[in-house]
Amino acid sequence: MDFERVWLKEKKVVGLIARTNNGSPDMGKVIGGLWEDFYGKGIYSAIKNKSNDKSLGIYTDYADKEMDDYSVITACEVEAAEEIPEGAVARTIPEGTYAKFVVRGNMVKAVAEFWQELWNLDLPRAFVCDFEEYQNGDMEDAIIHIYIGLKD
Repeated sequence: MDFERVWLKEKKVVGLIARTNNGSPDMGKVIGGLWEDFYGKGIYSAIKNKSNDKSLGIYTDYADKEMDDYSVITACEVEAAEEIPEGAVARTIPEGTYAKFVVRGNMVKAVAEFWQELWNLDLPRAFVCDFEEYQNGDMEDAIIHIYIGLKD
């Protein structure tokens, strides 16, 4: 898989958070449920000061490098985290060096396949923060930029 090494400034985000792990039989339900609530319960539309119209899937607060437990956040980037909707949280994606991958295809299938392939790559991962940035809302022809945090 090809990627570009990029430096990103910190990003403020607002969204919904849950804790899961890759071995949990409920992982897909937890992550899918966050996305359903993010849009279905009007959280996305209630977030003020959006920087753009992109949505983010963020993975952070890793328990360890094997990613036993981590937090997943469905969010959008904001200029300022003010008047946060009830049940939502404000967080920061840290500045730093990331491997940027561009994935295209069916939104769910393409992202799932990406993560499966990522585990076979020998990247110097930081295990601090990784995230998906959805460029459009097309379920069948999605364009997703995926950023994997790297050690400096």
